[in-house]
Amino acid sequence: MAVVYTLLVLFLAVFVAGFILLVMGAINFDFSNSEIPPGVNQPVKLRIIHIILISRAVVGKILENIGICSQVSFVRYIQGRKTLRVDPKLFIKDLWFEKVPVRIYQPKVPSASQRRGVMFFHGGGWVFGSLETHEKLCRSIARESESVVVSVGYRLAPEHKYPAAYEDCLNATIHFMKNIEHYGVDPANVIVCGDSAGGNLAAAVSQTLAGGSDLPKLRAQILIYPGLQAVDFNLPSYQQNHRVPLLFRERAAFYVLQYLNGNATNLEEVLEGSHIPIDIKLNYRKWVSPDNIPEKFKARGYKPHVLLDCTTEVYETVKRFCEPNLCPLLAEDALIRQLPESFILTCEYDVLRDDGLLYKKRLEDNGVRVTWYHLEDGFHGVIGLYDYCGFSFPAGKRGLDSVVNFLKSL
Repeated sequence: MAVVYTLLVLFLAVFVAGFILLVMGAINFDFSNSEIPPGVNQPVKLRIIHIILISRAVVGKILENIGICSQVSFVRYIQGRKTLRVDPKLFIKDLWFEKVPVRIYQPKVPSASQRRGVMFFHGGGWVFGSLETHEKLCRSIARESESVVVSVGYRLAPEHKYPAAYEDCLNATIHFMKNIEHYGVDPANVIVCGDSAGGNLAAAVSQTLAGGSDLPKLRAQILIYPGLQAVDFNLPSYQQNHRVPLLFRERAAFYVLQYLNGNATNLEEVLEGSHIPIDIKLNYRKWVSPDNIPEKFKARGYKPHVLLDCTTEVYETVKRFCEPNLCPLLAEDALIRQLPESFILTCEYDVLRDDGLLYKKRLEDNGVRVTWYHLEDGFHGVIGLYDYCGFSFPAGKRGLDSVVNFLKSL
């Protein structure tokens, strides 16, 4: 019996040691392949957060490989393990809008008039994120701007492919606007807002409602470092920031493919730009082109990319990248002209920076009023890290303040 016990202990020790070595090896690989530019404030803090996120993903992958659970399920489970106290300044309630889970944040302080209503769509690459991951951010927006905030728990990829997330966000917004009298919100002062993939969804919903609806027009759209196109992953910001946490260039392409097809097939073609035929790319160059990026944003190591053609087979798998509901930057001018006042936030050290810059230009060229806020020391996800595990970044606080100030101006 003693021999069996000893062997069991040895086995467990070897297993644990091997598990730790696997995790540390994977972390070291990702760590050595990342780059934090000198312009980022508090780089050590960003390194720590990056290691936490890598560790979570690596453990999830190991659990998936040994058949316990999928990596995606594990990461989502860890993300959702947050319990916040009752907020003394907000009424918070979970409801369902058209079979879509939502969480409503209503200020307790009395208001002499109807409030603004903010439909909030969380980020997470359409694969991750939830009502819980953006709970602190939504609370802060509701408190500081004294607005009613509706956070939308839309369906996630890869289980639910495009257009599931878009449809959930659109249906929840329409439901809210049709029942707005229950929430003390001014029907003429409804705003859609989102960060990252949520910014993509906010832009798509805004376009749909602008294009034809018997509902009141949206008052504004707030797009926080949004991803708005999948035609060109070799724009200056994708090259300059391809290894900057918290969103690598490869992961940006990976996420949009998960959203589109439920898998990352054709990832290499998407990254090199051989997923869209040249004639179609040339048609979109009036909107998606380095030529439309201000020169000052090209100074940091940008090299023009050679246009590559693609096979019919590859294009067939990704041709829906050309749909504006998936890539809002590709909408026609006639629709862009109908969009509401817009706020766009970009970060210098973010692969998605140029998506925001290109959309800003498109909106301005079509007479839409745009407020642009650029975080010179910002990186992707910096606002979503608001009070993350006790961490915070000056850039994130400034960015959040800029969103609140814009809301107050409406």
